[in-house]
Amino acid sequence: MIGKQLDGRYEILSQIGGGGMALVFKAQDLLLNRHVAIKILRKQYIHDQEFVRRFQREAQSAASISHPNIVSIYDVGFQNDIHYIVMEYVDGQNLNEWISEHAPLQVDEAVRIAEQIGEALEHAHQNQIVHRDIKPHNILLGKNGRIKVTDFGIARAATSSTITQTGSVVGSVHYFSPEHAKGIHVSEQSDLYSLGIVIYQMVTGKLPFTGESPISVALMHLQQPFVEPRVLNPLIPQSLENIILRLLRKNPAERHDRASDLIADLSSCLSAERIHESKLLFVDNDHDFDETRVIPAIKDDIRFGPGGEIIHTPPKRPYIKKPRDESDAPLEPVGEFSSDLQEEEKKWVRPAIWGGVLAACFLLMWLGFELVRGLFIVDEVRVPIVEKLFVEDAETKLRDVGLVPKRVTIFDPDVDKDVVVRQEPRDMNVKVKSQITLYVSRGAEMLSMASYIGKSLDETKANLKVLGFTDEQIVIENEENEAPAGTVINQNPIANEEFKVEKSVVKLTVSSGKKTFQMPNLLGISQAEAVSIITKNKLKLAENGVVLQPSFKYEKGVVFEQKPFQPDEIVAEGNELTIYVSSGYPADARVEVIDLTVEPSGENVATEIKIIYSDARGDNIEWGTRSITQTTTYPVKVVLSPDKNGLIEIYRDGQLVDYRNVNYAN
Repeated sequence: MIGKQLDGRYEILSQIGGGGMALVFKAQDLLLNRHVAIKILRKQYIHDQEFVRRFQREAQSAASISHPNIVSIYDVGFQNDIHYIVMEYVDGQNLNEWISEHAPLQVDEAVRIAEQIGEALEHAHQNQIVHRDIKPHNILLGKNGRIKVTDFGIARAATSSTITQTGSVVGSVHYFSPEHAKGIHVSEQSDLYSLGIVIYQMVTGKLPFTGESPISVALMHLQQPFVEPRVLNPLIPQSLENIILRLLRKNPAERHDRASDLIADLSSCLSAERIHESKLLFVDNDHDFDETRVIPAIKDDIRFGPGGEIIHTPPKRPYIKKPRDESDAPLEPVGEFSSDLQEEEKKWVRPAIWGGVLAACFLLMWLGFELVRGLFIVDEVRVPIVEKLFVEDAETKLRDVGLVPKRVTIFDPDVDKDVVVRQEPRDMNVKVKSQITLYVSRGAEMLSMASYIGKSLDETKANLKVLGFTDEQIVIENEENEAPAGTVINQNPIANEEFKVEKSVVKLTVSSGKKTFQMPNLLGISQAEAVSIITKNKLKLAENGVVLQPSFKYEKGVVFEQKPFQPDEIVAEGNELTIYVSSGYPADARVEVIDLTVEPSGENVATEIKIIYSDARGDNIEWGTRSITQTTTYPVKVVLSPDKNGLIEIYRDGQLVDYRNVNYAN
């Protein structure tokens, strides 16, 4: 790819990064003469039409975000099986490289970086975009100290075939939130969990969860505790550790509600009032309720405590009540018969007692089992498929079978408004009262038109293409205008007007610049004539645009110089110029009028007389040509200066016949 040009505009210079789905190159924008970063889709995905469609749509979504802490999207394109996204180029390194070189970072530096990442996430979340892949590799540190978050929305483009690619999972699994690791719908709190891991890594130099495989790490996110940051780095203030502990709660509801809450928390965590605050404690319910548990076999007597817990007690041993007095004692057989009877009693009494005890234990066990079964075993139901139904009908269908619908609206221009695009889960057995998430289309998204007046046509077209407009939807009209050529001077739809990309045409009126023409020659004409020509051609005299200066060559009131535009140069309406007008001869000039008498070549013979003079006004200036038949006298004016005398030459029929020197000193 190095040296290749995309669409004749972007020249690939070098590779600067890459991941499981795309490669990133540094390139030169030949049109705007600037460096850009270009992300190019790997070849193995170019024929996955669903992936390509979502890849482009997510690029459009990311382009709608404009924030100082988010890498800007400039353009998207396709050429010869190459799908690419043109982004802002950040001169610096990514946070992963910075952590490798400097970890653990100073606390104030880590907080500053985290605050800027939080600002980026807050802006994205306000635009209903969840990053889903926050990690140091996607955070760029500019040399100017500005933090930039990149790769917004790309994780949303992953299909089931790409999510299992080693490069994708291994590169991000250490930063997965528990809900992300489970593969369920993620919210803004998922990004905050990932940011918590980034902060943990910045201040400790280590990851909270590591394992031999991605699966083992994902399970740790779901089930395992982590080593608290201050154990690894005692220099971390308790206030910052509290923020990390809260961000890394496995239950999203226990994390910060919004990125703005996290930013406020970070901005004050190093203040004197908070730095030694008490450690944040949580009720120990941070576990996954879906994990598999072993229920111990029920033995002995079973009872339930006040909290619902099972209490095991051993069975009571049977005993024979002792008579209270002799009158209560039963009559005992006597003699040999008595002994035999006692022996017979011993043979059946003890088994009977133990049999009764065992029967009671089995009864209690059965009752306990049924009670536990009633608590833990819930009837299941098959989830009906409600995709492509209107959401009200879909919700009714789910409630009819005992399920709880949850509505989430998404943008999908291919599906009508209020129709279910997809559901999670679908076509499987679940517990009664389980929640079913319905992703409902809000129809073709209405966008608000930005103002492009005053911007260049190239920049405007690039922005419109990022939004999804094609060349056929962009109509351009040229108009002469004072604005620089190539500048947008009018647009329709106008700024802030709502529109649908799929059904809209954008009309741009573009300045072709001011009307141009050849500069008129103003030399040798009067000041009044020059001003009239300037006004007629819609030119302007500059401030103090008429300069009076003495001149030997030009008489008073005559233009002898024009600046900056010389005769026949190309000028445009509205251009300014200055004219220089003669104020007369200099004070040291001397004007002489010489009477010259000339004769014809013969009496009554027509003869051509030509007079040429040189003086302070110039050399070899033609006074004129006359035809005579008799002797005639002509007055010739010469202008002399201290360093320039005069010379008059007389030609008869082309031959020099006489000359006259006129000295300044005479």
